[in-house]
Amino acid sequence: MLRRKLLLGGGALLVASPVCARNAAQGATGSYAAFLAGVRREAVGQGVSASVVAQALAPLHVPNPRVLQADRHQPEFTLTWAQYKDRVLSEKKLNDGLAAIQQRAELLGRISRLYGVAQGAIAGIWGLESAYGTRMGTFSVIDALATLAYDGRRASFFRTELLKALHVVEQAGVAPAHMLGSYAGAMGQPQFMPSAYIRYAASYPAGGRADIWHNEGDVFASIANYLARCGWQAGQPWGEGVVLPDALEQSLLGRNHVRPLAWWEQHGVRPRAGEFDASVQEGAVIRPDGPEGEAFIVYHNFNVIRRYNPSDFYALAVGLLGDAIT
Repeated sequence: MLRRKLLLGGGALLVASPVCARNAAQGATGSYAAFLAGVRREAVGQGVSASVVAQALAPLHVPNPRVLQADRHQPEFTLTWAQYKDRVLSEKKLNDGLAAIQQRAELLGRISRLYGVAQGAIAGIWGLESAYGTRMGTFSVIDALATLAYDGRRASFFRTELLKALHVVEQAGVAPAHMLGSYAGAMGQPQFMPSAYIRYAASYPAGGRADIWHNEGDVFASIANYLARCGWQAGQPWGEGVVLPDALEQSLLGRNHVRPLAWWEQHGVRPRAGEFDASVQEGAVIRPDGPEGEAFIVYHNFNVIRRYNPSDFYALAVGLLGDAIT
């Protein structure tokens, strides 16, 4: 049976001893101050106003030990697709989603039509990323990114994101103290990294500053814009469950083995319900847990969802959750 390693954030963290954390922070204060001074110069050199940079960095004095603990002690799980599905597509997640989408159906429909992106894809991502806007993270994004840029495993990546975050403070007009997200800097209800915010965040109605923390129109528009600009094909499904003949070899399967639907039908592949969507010409069959597990035929839009998070498990969960709640 095939298994995937999954790092789950947001759970219980191993928090350092207050004394040890304080001593380590005190020892790093001087060099951390020099690091922040360098960030300040670079951000101003990129065009961020000095007052914005000063406001954003002023509260930072030492690396955040909670961020470092979260980064270095993520619990690692080896999950099958069936186990992952049970975790993320719980009955509560489905019921909460049905209620949330029912209350926002008109807004979601308008934005779906505007961008040509399926309601289910928008809703599925919203549900997985922040539990329908209820779990965005409680870390200061500036603090978290500065800590990881100074003392993280991918310092260069996080320094770039920190500088982008300072641009976002100015661009979005959000107070740094209200710019909350995950320990790794993913922000707001769509959990955008700062670079993704700059590239994809959108306001609805258009013309304002995108508030992905509080404004659900902006949240839905930003997710839809992300998918649209990554190549979403309007009116096309992401995929569907299929039944496979026992004789079909695993070597024929996989996301990159795209073939005409007629070819799959000739080899005994059948939808679990009804017939294949007539608007789709080709797809690939995946069976994440091997011969004993569920099988799906996935289409172009499945790969677009993977642009949001490059995981087959994630894209399947988005598709299934979105279909169920919309």
